[in-house]
Amino acid sequence: MNQIPEIFRVIPVNNFVILAVVLFSIGILGVLTRRNAIIIFMSVELMLNAVNLLFVTFSSYKSDPTGQVFVFFIMAIAAAEVAVGLAIIVMIYRRIRSTDVSLLNNLKG
Repeated sequence: MNQIPEIFRVIPVNNFVILAVVLFSIGILGVLTRRNAIIIFMSVELMLNAVNLLFVTFSSYKSDPTGQVFVFFIMAIAAAEVAVGLAIIVMIYRRIRSTDVSLLNNLKG
């Protein structure tokens, strides 16, 4: 039979979901309000980690490792994203001497 792990008797699933929603909301707020490319980049990573938290939580709750496998692949893709994203940010910084995304329209021509 599928039994609920001990951690969910101490800390309910609702707490994990609320934490993930708060983290995801902070990430969205950072993407929409900040102008620094590095802060926006970190906010996207925060949103990915919030989704990973939900995957691991529900995977553990259902005793099914599928969610944890998804987290492994998401983290591998995020690592590649970090490498490419930071390279792009460094090249933009070298070109315009700023990481302000509002100045990126100068790169058109």
